[in-house]
Amino acid sequence: MELRVTDLACARGGLPVLEGVSFTVQPGRALVLRGPNGIGKTTLLRTLAGLQPPLAGSVSVPPESMAYAAHADGLKATLTVTENLGFWARVFGTHDIEPALQRMNLSGLRDRLAQNLSAGQKRRLGLARLLVTNRPIWVLDEPTVSLDTDSVALFAGVVHDHLKNGGLALFATHIELGLASADTLDLAPFKAKIPEEGTGTGFDGGFDEAFA
Repeated sequence: MELRVTDLACARGGLPVLEGVSFTVQPGRALVLRGPNGIGKTTLLRTLAGLQPPLAGSVSVPPESMAYAAHADGLKATLTVTENLGFWARVFGTHDIEPALQRMNLSGLRDRLAQNLSAGQKRRLGLARLLVTNRPIWVLDEPTVSLDTDSVALFAGVVHDHLKNGGLALFATHIELGLASADTLDLAPFKAKIPEEGTGTGFDGGFDEAFA
């Protein structure tokens, strides 16, 4: 499934942050978004995932074809690793969670409550949800936060296999994952023009730089 984005514009807090964003990602490829904090990487990913409407433009595939992983791990603290992952598997209509547990090195933690996991273990469990969605497009916002070097390599292998099997991925990350099939897109040229101070907005042209 090809992802094609055409002249997309998106906003944060009611103000436009990006405009005219266009790109295509083919099956088996990944696209890494680049740009300084505040440029709009998270806003773009949320818009693509259907969590907020675009101001303009089009996305060639529906949000239902995407699995979105953000900063929050989305775990229930009083459920075990197995119960957390099993819940998401049922949401997405799958049942076998064993491959996901094994791939994210969670098999030995299956009966541990999420509240008793380390930050890195929680992150691995949150990312394991991607493997039970059966969705071809992964939309990932800083997925390696809290992961140590070994876990980053583990996750990079999971993404590599996803791409090898015909999936595609879209990242906002500052970590090099070593994916040979990854391209980059600098968002700086798509930064929306913010009205200057005194034009009635109440904000100056540097407003979006205050947000990560």
